[in-house]
Amino acid sequence: MHFIDVILPIPLEKRFTYNITQAESEFLQVGMRVSIPFGKTKIYTGIVANIHQTAPLVYEAKDIHQILDEAPIVTQQQLRLWQWIAKYYMCTEGEVMRAALPNAFLLESETVISPNKTSVINEEDLKDDEFLIYEALQHQSSLKIQDISNILDKKNVLPVVKRLVEKEAVILNEEIYEKYKPKYVRYVKLSSKYASEAELNSLLDNLNKNAIKQKEVILNLFTISARTKKPVKVSELIEVSKTTSSTIKALVDKNILEEYHIQTDRVQYNGEENSESKQLNQYQTEALQQIKNQFENQNVVLLHGVTSSGKTEVYVKLIEDVIAEGKQALYLLPEIALTTQLVSRLQDYFGEQVAVFHSKYSAHERVEVYNNVLHNSAKAKIILGARSSIFLPFDNLGLIIVDEEHEQSFKQFDPAPRYHARDSAVVLASFFKAKILLGSATPSLESYHNAQEKKYGLVEITRRYNNVQMPDIELVDLKDKYKKKRMKGHFSDRLIEEITETLKEGYQVILFQNRRGYSPIVECTTCGHSPQCPNCDVSLTYHQYRKQLRCHYCGYGIAMQQKCMACGTPDLDTVGFGTEQIEAEVKDLFPDFKVARMDLDTTRGKFGYEKIITALEQQEIDILVGTQMLTKGLDFRNVKLVGIMNADNMLNFPDFRAHERSFQLMLQVSGRAGRTDKRGKVLIQTYNPYHKILQQVSTNDYVGMFKEQLEERYNYKYPPFYRLIKITLKHRDYNKVNLAADWLAKALVQLFKNNVLGPEFPPVSRIRNQYHKNILIKIPQGQHLGKTKEAIKRVETTFNAIGDFKSVRLIMNVDNY
Repeated sequence: MHFIDVILPIPLEKRFTYNITQAESEFLQVGMRVSIPFGKTKIYTGIVANIHQTAPLVYEAKDIHQILDEAPIVTQQQLRLWQWIAKYYMCTEGEVMRAALPNAFLLESETVISPNKTSVINEEDLKDDEFLIYEALQHQSSLKIQDISNILDKKNVLPVVKRLVEKEAVILNEEIYEKYKPKYVRYVKLSSKYASEAELNSLLDNLNKNAIKQKEVILNLFTISARTKKPVKVSELIEVSKTTSSTIKALVDKNILEEYHIQTDRVQYNGEENSESKQLNQYQTEALQQIKNQFENQNVVLLHGVTSSGKTEVYVKLIEDVIAEGKQALYLLPEIALTTQLVSRLQDYFGEQVAVFHSKYSAHERVEVYNNVLHNSAKAKIILGARSSIFLPFDNLGLIIVDEEHEQSFKQFDPAPRYHARDSAVVLASFFKAKILLGSATPSLESYHNAQEKKYGLVEITRRYNNVQMPDIELVDLKDKYKKKRMKGHFSDRLIEEITETLKEGYQVILFQNRRGYSPIVECTTCGHSPQCPNCDVSLTYHQYRKQLRCHYCGYGIAMQQKCMACGTPDLDTVGFGTEQIEAEVKDLFPDFKVARMDLDTTRGKFGYEKIITALEQQEIDILVGTQMLTKGLDFRNVKLVGIMNADNMLNFPDFRAHERSFQLMLQVSGRAGRTDKRGKVLIQTYNPYHKILQQVSTNDYVGMFKEQLEERYNYKYPPFYRLIKITLKHRDYNKVNLAADWLAKALVQLFKNNVLGPEFPPVSRIRNQYHKNILIKIPQGQHLGKTKEAIKRVETTFNAIGDFKSVRLIMNVDNY
């Protein structure tokens, strides 16, 4: 008898064992997919984790349905990482598998398929059973696996569906991305052969006799570029010259004008590989040498380089070395927005060896990248991706770079696995005996502490690239400004003055407000009522551009009310402000300039980020208002002024990390200013300019902040001195959550004594009609982490055995930072 242990993409504590034949046991390898029956009616795609000859003791092993692969699609190293994540983050291998594999790999009985309208299929290429399904889909929009079973009159239809997916005839039931048509904008410039004055004069004389209209176009081209100092759009030139596109075409045909297009699409590599990367300056060269020296006896090195110090160029040199050795490099980023800028930079150096992987890509794009990495293809030597790219099937990983390593976006909060990509990357690197470099201008306290304790190597770059000065940071006291009536809306006179001057000089401005929407609260001035979300314990945020009140937790929305829902008077007022309100005020204050907004609402589409970033780079935007998306290491050459609208929201947040996060956020957003020879300026508006964190930001004093925060963490028993595990209980019934939380807390206190905090309701205690209650367990340094988790698991098992608490959901969040 032969058996296999299979990992299923559902939260099961153990692997399931299935029966296979002798021939199957000789063909199967660990890491292949098999379709298997589970429960009474369900069919899943599972991954073979083990092949053996030991029958299960508790149940009768069922037969598998079908082998779906001819070679493994999951590597041994991936399976090791899955096991580690499941054990460390207290979840199941099935949950990790779901996060790790692209959806297209996981066919199951609940899968819905629909026709792929974007590809043309030659029906002669389809087998009989495939054609039957394809034809059925011409008459209805989607089919469930069960419907396909009925059409073909056989039980196991997953192989047929798999073949149709591969032929791109059908799409699986994940979000179907509209095919994006890149928008090309036509620009023109004078041909380079007319660069000299003599050539130009002879051209104008020539046009004087024959083509007056064409001469007018040329003169207008000069006027526009002198005035705006920006690339000239064809549409703008036609409008100003009051001419037609045929005149422009005639000038292009005569080679007097050159036309070029700027595309706001995702960067496609279509150029010569520029094998020469930039020359490093003295400080970068020293840093690079130090990193290499540290790598000789340290596997992890932290690069602490101030904003705009040219960390990316150092990474590029390290990647060059790794690629030369024939190995792969993984470049992890916290935000999808960043990949846009970096793809073009890396593709300049490495051509098509760069592959990009993140959640805004469609199923086919993700599977393509996955397969390229699996087969160690030349197209995937360097993987640039967000946190999920640590799950790719690397074959020969030599280096991992975690850029902006302090970012909380590296931590997954929902659903499980609630892993931290930075910490998991350290483990992944150890499997391959690869090196890992963590880079940041404002490292997390944990990483910097590890470097001080000599667990990590530490390298610092203290100068900006080209010796550009650090921005001048000024604190503006809002209390004083309001008292002296020097405010216009939410703008102090100082901020308006600086914006005016910056725009006059032809530079750009970034305004930062870490809250989207127009205003977080709408209040009746008569009775004080403000509309609340019916599913969550929060007030509804007003979104002006949609004339809508929306909940940012569950997405509930209603039209903006014309009168108070409680007393019926029309006196409604908004309290607080978000990015929309700042955008509206800026448009009123500076009507002649182009204003744009970058937050979750404006970047929802697949190319939302690219469009805004490209427009800012092309200087089509003068003032950009945005949330923390702006802070993530973006490189804008022409931004001279950054305004932080209100620093107090961040500082007063109820979290032990609030001060560290505020420092990081403000310093990062300040780093967007003055990245060229002109010194940048940062204005921070606050009611409390003497706050220690704000003083440390204004003097760029990271070490001072680190020492002070570390002392507080030590006194109050928080990371890096104590580990944290947060347990959240969720249920629709308020009383049940209370009872369950009290029982669980008592059981945990018996084990861990004073190191259990709670149970406590979080600031927003009801989300989507579920009440939340938290218990925090602190684990001191001497305490064995593995045994602590085992003890918690035992308590959880007892908890789940109590009839009353069965329906209460427990969520474990390890290293809750």
